[in-house]
Amino acid sequence: MIRFERVLAPNPGPFTGPGTNTWVVADAAEAIVIDPGPVIDSHLEAVVYGLGDATPVAVVVTHTHPDHAPAANPLAARLGVPALGFAPGPQFVPTATVADGDRIGLGDTHLTVVHTPGHTPDHLCLEADGVVFTGDHIMGGSTVIIEDAAAYLDSLHRVLRLGPDHLCPGHGAEIPEAMAAIEAYIAHRRMREDEILAAVAGGAESVGDIVAVVYRDVPRELLPAAEHQVRVQIRKLLDERRLTGRWAADAINALPPPGEGWMPA
Repeated sequence: MIRFERVLAPNPGPFTGPGTNTWVVADAAEAIVIDPGPVIDSHLEAVVYGLGDATPVAVVVTHTHPDHAPAANPLAARLGVPALGFAPGPQFVPTATVADGDRIGLGDTHLTVVHTPGHTPDHLCLEADGVVFTGDHIMGGSTVIIEDAAAYLDSLHRVLRLGPDHLCPGHGAEIPEAMAAIEAYIAHRRMREDEILAAVAGGAESVGDIVAVVYRDVPRELLPAAEHQVRVQIRKLLDERRLTGRWAADAINALPPPGEGWMPA
């Protein structure tokens, strides 16, 4: 049975919540580090300390946003292990790439790679013994900024089909009621679709109008992220012919600044 410990990076903020969760996952005498985060010396020292007497075998990133991946290469070099990820990014070059279904050996067990695009195209989760390390796919205490609404919903259903018992997110607290949390995420995304359609039916003529209705309680500093969410959702609704073509110009995927994943409500 795996053991895991959270090492919280000191990078709190409106888009990272309490900070990035780095996970040290161990079985028998071996350990894997997931999402070492930004390059902060004190944090890397805490991660190395968290390894204890276990022998590190890999550093893995769930995606290449700068609050998750930049420390992977220097930490892997320090530990003498490979840095693994789905694809390279601006501040991450994997020693080797991993693909959906790959197994990363760990002591007497393994972590299974589950490709979960939606937050980013390169996003992956890792599963072992009923525990899923979710990166920014699912967070504790927040919803998620996404790049592709259809892919994100598909990925949520995929993790749901795994039937996990426990979720270890990239931000926020552990989630012991895994299935209920995933179902709540799916329901939330469907609710946002319905709210956008209702806003349009009620006379909204722009993305700004929709944001003012759907995200009326969101803090001002998060409004650009809310606008991004609406644009991504509009694209899905257009693809499904639930909105008309007059909204096509608003379906541009205006990406949020890299690394911004935390999205209250």
